Amino acid sequence: MAEAVDPIPVAVVGVGKIARDQHLPAIAGEPRMRLAAAVSRNASVDGVPNFVDLETYLAAGPKAAVALCTPPSARLEASLQAIAAGRDLLIEKPPAATLGEIETIRGAAEAAGVVLFATWHSRFAPGVAPAADWLKGRAVERVAITWKEDVRRWHPGQDWVWRPGGFGVFDPGINALSILTEILPGQMHVAAARLEVPENCAMPIGAELAMRGPENVPVSAVFDWRQEGPQTWDIEVVADGRSLKLSHGGGTLEIDGQAVDVGGKSEYPSIYRRFAELIATRQSDVDIAPLRICADAFLLGDRVPVAAFIE
Repeated sequence: MAEAVDPIPVAVVGVGKIARDQHLPAIAGEPRMRLAAAVSRNASVDGVPNFVDLETYLAAGPKAAVALCTPPSARLEASLQAIAAGRDLLIEKPPAATLGEIETIRGAAEAAGVVLFATWHSRFAPGVAPAADWLKGRAVERVAITWKEDVRRWHPGQDWVWRPGGFGVFDPGINALSILTEILPGQMHVAAARLEVPENCAMPIGAELAMRGPENVPVSAVFDWRQEGPQTWDIEVVADGRSLKLSHGGGTLEIDGQAVDVGGKSEYPSIYRRFAELIATRQSDVDIAPLRICADAFLLGDRVPVAAFIE
């Protein structure tokens, strides 16, 4: 009989919408993990010790791995604090505000011998792995991404998304890029970009990217935060004259127009299963490819002013 293993304690830092909607339910549903504490300036979680800041938690709270769910601009300092305290660390996407920051975090984790998991939740959507398997060995001819949603529905009152380090429309757009770099691994670079920036914001509300993937495959992407009604999260691939389409953020898959049964697994439970495996094997998982594409788009992008954003 296998020896019983105590669940891994996890402290959630940043109890906002994504933590309540996804992280807390996923931890509760993962038998190899348990919620040990919550850290937030403005919120609390019933049934566990609550702390107003990470420094206080690390000094006085129960020892646990850390799931960092703060906005990206605050992740460098928090990550380094957790790593210095010897805590295994899971970071919500995007893992940091810049490439330099995530490299600093990765270097600190390696030096301290702690597990670092920079998550990309859309990679765990049920259609992504079957899509990647189908594309293996096929000659990809072109890829088109259409990622359009309503910022007022998904980020109500969240001013941080419009400030430097907030990513703007790349906050959801990077989900598409994380799927792209999973199903089409290899070198990917941005050839041109157009960024539509509201006159009262620092970050774009719309973006168009022209990229080149492995074997110089043309890849286009359109991101827009102004779509009302039905939301669109599609990736279409033509390979060997056949078509593949991921929709609903990777939740559904079609091959040549026919639906493929991909099951119904959820993204965040899969993330915490993966985190438990990484902790058990003392391995880290840090892929910065999606973040690099965003950084290149900001470096190359033609910034076009558009009407002010009104909440």
